[in-house]
Amino acid sequence: MENSKSKDPLHGITLLKIVEQLVAHYGFDTLGELIKIKCFTDNPSVKSSLTFLRKTDWARKQVEELYISSLPKFS
Repeated sequence: MENSKSKDPLHGITLLKIVEQLVAHYGFDTLGELIKIKCFTDNPSVKSSLTFLRKTDWARKQVEELYISSLPKFS
């Protein structure tokens, strides 16, 4: 049987890892400009961002899309 690797770039990546990597690369100021959500602009923290993103599907989708499009920059 062949080893099949998931083609989903988010497979096995936690939301925590996504947010931490985006913050490390862009910082909260730039994230707030790229994705207009308060958890990135008003008193931002990883914890508050995770709380909001876990409850808000549209915002999580935007963050995941930014993460996927930024993957080449992380290498």
